[in-house]
Amino acid sequence: MGVVALVPAAGRGERLGYGMPKALVPVDGVPLLVRAVRGLLASGRVRHVVIAAPPSDVDAVSTVTAPLAQAGGAVYVVAGGAERSDSVRLALTHALREIPDTSIVLVHDAARAFTPPSVVGAVVDAVAAGHPAVIPVLPVADTVKQVDSTGVVVATPDRAALRVVQTPQGFDARVLLRAHESGLHATDDAGLVERLGVPVVTVPGHPDAMKVTTKFDLAVAEALLAGSGGTP
Repeated sequence: MGVVALVPAAGRGERLGYGMPKALVPVDGVPLLVRAVRGLLASGRVRHVVIAAPPSDVDAVSTVTAPLAQAGGAVYVVAGGAERSDSVRLALTHALREIPDTSIVLVHDAARAFTPPSVVGAVVDAVAAGHPAVIPVLPVADTVKQVDSTGVVVATPDRAALRVVQTPQGFDARVLLRAHESGLHATDDAGLVERLGVPVVTVPGHPDAMKVTTKFDLAVAEALLAGSGGTP
């Protein structure tokens, strides 16, 4: 069973305001991307990681992540695309070409740099058990409203049936490839797979797997580190 993690990290991260790719923004001196890859490798289930970096920053990302490779594994950096889905497809193509035994593929956001290794392991285990697509989720705490194009509320969905989706999302490699070759569009890879009619199974996520998108999120991440002694 070859498990490969793809990390689409070609976003510029304008909302963080650092003037650099979001994945390279430091939290307590360590780039988000480095923390994310460390978490994947610390799970003990991932041996190979393929990072899709901004085309202009491939060398910089390679330099930052090169020390993370472990015995028997490797960290690859490829040029990403204009959209997240483009970056995933490019990273997936590289993985299937360069790592022949790839059978399970994880897609993980660099911005979810504090995802516990146990969540990574749970996703891999579920795919290995025969589920072609697996996502970690959390219950929705807030009331959600559905609105029309003018902003008027048209429905209040029962939040008991709603979940917030995190990463890594895990897939049978053949299923993910078929989804990306389909020409369909969705906001995440699980959405693409759903459109193929493939069932997507959930496993429990974790509050620490928050997505760092804004300066406020960054401050929360710094506080999380301070409260844990800098270990996440």
